[in-house]
Amino acid sequence: MPYDATKMKDWEISEAAEKNMPSPSEWQEKLGLQKDEVIPIGRLCKLDFMKIIDRLKDRPDGKYIEVTAITPTPLGEGKSTTSCGLMEGLGLRGKNVGGALRQPSGGPTMNVKGTAAGGGNSLLIPMTEFSMGLTGDINDIMNAHNLAMVALTARMQHERNYNDEQLARLTKMRRLDIDPTRVEMGWIIDFCAQSLRNIIIGIGGRMDGYMMQSKFGIAVSSELMAILSIVRDLPDLKERLNNITVAFDKRGNPITTRDLEVGNAMTAWMRNTINPTLMCTAEYQPCMVHAGPFANIAVGQSSIIADRIGLKMFDYHVTESGFAADIGFEKFWNVKCRYSGLIPHVSVLTTTIRALKMHGGGPKVVAGIALPEAYTKEDLGLVEKGVCNMVHHINTIRKAGINPVVCINAFHTDTKDEIAIVRKHAEAAGARCAVSEHWAKGGEGALEFADAVIDACNEKNDFKFLYPLEMKLRDRVAMVAKEVYGADGVAWTPEAEAKAKMLESDPKYADYATMMVKTHLSLTHDPTVKGVPKGWVLPIRDVLIYSGSKFLCPCAGAISLMPGTSSDPAFRRVDVDVNTGKVMGLF
Repeated sequence: MPYDATKMKDWEISEAAEKNMPSPSEWQEKLGLQKDEVIPIGRLCKLDFMKIIDRLKDRPDGKYIEVTAITPTPLGEGKSTTSCGLMEGLGLRGKNVGGALRQPSGGPTMNVKGTAAGGGNSLLIPMTEFSMGLTGDINDIMNAHNLAMVALTARMQHERNYNDEQLARLTKMRRLDIDPTRVEMGWIIDFCAQSLRNIIIGIGGRMDGYMMQSKFGIAVSSELMAILSIVRDLPDLKERLNNITVAFDKRGNPITTRDLEVGNAMTAWMRNTINPTLMCTAEYQPCMVHAGPFANIAVGQSSIIADRIGLKMFDYHVTESGFAADIGFEKFWNVKCRYSGLIPHVSVLTTTIRALKMHGGGPKVVAGIALPEAYTKEDLGLVEKGVCNMVHHINTIRKAGINPVVCINAFHTDTKDEIAIVRKHAEAAGARCAVSEHWAKGGEGALEFADAVIDACNEKNDFKFLYPLEMKLRDRVAMVAKEVYGADGVAWTPEAEAKAKMLESDPKYADYATMMVKTHLSLTHDPTVKGVPKGWVLPIRDVLIYSGSKFLCPCAGAISLMPGTSSDPAFRRVDVDVNTGKVMGLF
């Protein structure tokens, strides 16, 4: 180590590093775990959360480090790579370090974005298992979610086919009188399948289901994934899975998974998902994988469960938030920390020269198409104009009272003068700044970065939430829009405002978290607007109600829960060596 990342593909580096990867029994010894706290699954293992947290409940927590980013290009700016690099750098400094990252979706893995396993010498291994199902959490979520839809559609068919007396006698069910125009849930599949966004189901005869319009979303957009991110234990999971609103009846009352008598069976499908899967970096620092992506509507965080046991097992625990600081960090700050009760020491702002050039007015960046030359040649003017986006996110982190560390995720095309501009503006804004070459050099390239994080962890912070829970929904939205996004205000459609007023007047929703929904590609609701725009208003067109996770989701602009597959998807390059069974071509 390190491997030559300029000549080896990520899957080749993973394959080489896997030769010395600890076995489940070796992890048990390394981490000081009891035999029954490790659940072997092939060459990986899950950690028995409830046993570990009970045994270590009185142990002091370690340092809590969150990783976020500036507003990214469509390519992403390397939060997972940075997280792994930080763990490797801290490991080389002799620290007891571990982390928690999110499991990738099969949609991006087989499409354009790749596995989100990190990259180069700063990645998670074994890459094949990570990229293709891991230990089945997403599959369990799909089964549990789709079971709720099976329960709903079967109930609708039976209620149509039988009168009240027959319904009670034959099915032992009471009539729910479900409104087919107000079905909130759809089906899920873990691929980018745009042809399933809008569908008609139940075509055929009376015994072929209930004919109506329906839809598919990608699996990780399911409310069940959001629930897995925030639950504290199995009883909490069971209660939340019974409270999901699936539809409304014709009088406007919610129909829940409890009403459909399916929540307990959903819990049975998901019973094993509460235990994080243990993986490691290419330099063998332990890292749990738990919960999933999709931070624009879900919470987009590695789980509270993984953070709780990570802080007990490690002196330094690294966790990741989805997308940029206006979305992922804001939800970490005001939702995840509120639910978990955990106080972070440091927030790392992943920054790249290429993204700053984009915010400075550089050419359009399109996933799957080679970067324009402006991003690979020195252009101090573009960098100077674009650093405003980084400074905006630094200011957001500082509003939370958390110590910010800017990590310049270095590319070989970055120049010393470009880096100097970023460092100057980061430090002027009150952040530590470090250049990290973890992709090329692993932990050796991340030592300056690790030292900056250690120093920041040793400084006192003054953590505080952006708003109190007592604040009304519309006031919370206005606070986030102004203080985090930089908007002048909020414009509600009449329908959305009426819904917000109804929610504010009902005490049942008083403790629901505010889960903002907007594009990750801009501080605004418009993905084409870059930099730090001024003089704009955030439009809110709807408020989604997630009653299992207890989220109210104000929607700014149109958000699709089912991405589309590109014209040049990654699955074209994935293959299997038929002699060894090894998967090739993942990235």
